Amino acid sequence: MSRFGKVAVLMGGRSAEREISLKSGNMVLHALKKKGVDAHAFDPRDHRLEQLIARKFDRVFIALHGRFGEDGTVQGALEYLGIPYTGSGVMASALAMDKWRTKLLWRAAGIVTPPYELLSKDGDFAGVAARLGLPLMVKPAREGSSIGMSKVTSVEKIPPAFERAAQYDSVIIAERFIEGIELTAGILGDQPLPLIRLETPRVFYDYEAKYFADDTRYICPCGLPEIEERRVQEQALAAFRLLGCSGWGRVDLMLDQGGDPYLLEVNTIPGMTDHSLVPMAARAQGISFEDLVVRILESAHVG
Repeated sequence: MSRFGKVAVLMGGRSAEREISLKSGNMVLHALKKKGVDAHAFDPRDHRLEQLIARKFDRVFIALHGRFGEDGTVQGALEYLGIPYTGSGVMASALAMDKWRTKLLWRAAGIVTPPYELLSKDGDFAGVAARLGLPLMVKPAREGSSIGMSKVTSVEKIPPAFERAAQYDSVIIAERFIEGIELTAGILGDQPLPLIRLETPRVFYDYEAKYFADDTRYICPCGLPEIEERRVQEQALAAFRLLGCSGWGRVDLMLDQGGDPYLLEVNTIPGMTDHSLVPMAARAQGISFEDLVVRILESAHVG
């Protein structure tokens, strides 16, 4: 593993997802060390990025989630510094972090995503509900891990959902809730990983269900016929590539009651905790957590 040189695992940071990033980063750090990689923790909240040069790091494994890590900002800084990093580049990271602009691109390319509208504080919430139909998901456009997200079943619940989302972002989306099967498609290199079906007794697959609840069910194989699973995987990969994403990531989607997929979003730096989905899908394909992080590290690039 000496070919990787000295590796910084970026974790923590300043986003609302700091807690989860620290969990992901420490698991990645432990796995890399277990494989013999000279890996070190690096928290950009506490250390300026120029220290990566001063401390002679050869490449970076980004385990930051949310803003200032998953949105292209760190990627741009690392490109300026000339340090290879894992995951998608600047433009793809910024686009994928922005659910509104992701939807604009997907719809232009014919990729099916749930109907949506942008919400404003003084907007016509009743009109939005009438046009989109209830229930709705109200979410900040540029947050991850379901932070600030609410499922609303009546017009009266839209204003408090809007206020909750507005705590995290100035751009708020109302999206038609698709009744059906929730799936996630991990991407590793140029290949989709086995689909995982998600089931939770909670109102939706929220922050608690993702990271802490013990009653969330992860079903892999997902139960779809092989030809249907392949079709969904291909659509997820096409949606991933359309944004310019590379290296690794995860595409979240819903299958409606007729079996048609609706793409929701792309995560360019998915969680790497003991509840996380990409490691779970990789394991189903016979790839251990340690081998997964090494394969991701191998894909590190500059620009």
